[in-house]
Amino acid sequence: MTTHVRQRPHACDVDPGTIRRFRRGDPDALAEIYRHYARAVWTVIMRVLRDRMLTEDATTETFVRAWRSADSFNQDRALAPWLFTIARRTAIDVHRREFRPTRGDHAPETDVAIEPPGVEDAWMAWEVRRALADLPDDERVALYLSHFEQLTHGEIATRLEIPLGTVKSRTHRAHRRLAERLRHLHDVLS
Repeated sequence: MTTHVRQRPHACDVDPGTIRRFRRGDPDALAEIYRHYARAVWTVIMRVLRDRMLTEDATTETFVRAWRSADSFNQDRALAPWLFTIARRTAIDVHRREFRPTRGDHAPETDVAIEPPGVEDAWMAWEVRRALADLPDDERVALYLSHFEQLTHGEIATRLEIPLGTVKSRTHRAHRRLAERLRHLHDVLS
């Protein structure tokens, strides 16, 4: 018997109507996109700048830049990688502007590694965290104990005081849901 997992939209996704309004310059659509993606954009920028105030300013600048070029966004692609690319470029611009050496000074050592270790990696980690957050609590706890605390199914059953079969069912369902929710990452990795 095959059980079909219903695919839900990601909690972080914005609907296609919002994307269309964003592309037309609608400030309300920009506000909705900001609510959904600001935290992740901030994280990408912070990896480059390592300064809270500069990161906050660069995050705002990222969304202004995105809004100004929204009409060039391809609706058939995912919005997050596009935003993260703008964020990375903005962070690099801010870094160069803020840490530009004056005459006679040597360039700061931080100029050597101003690019983060992969915008795509940050996006994928963010997608995995979102998918995990969307799991039912009982399944998420079972996966956490299995993968992060490296407990066996038997140890999880003992810890949670539930039958072994229940632990196996929860982890199996959780893996199946994650595979379905993260299927789009396979295309990125291929």
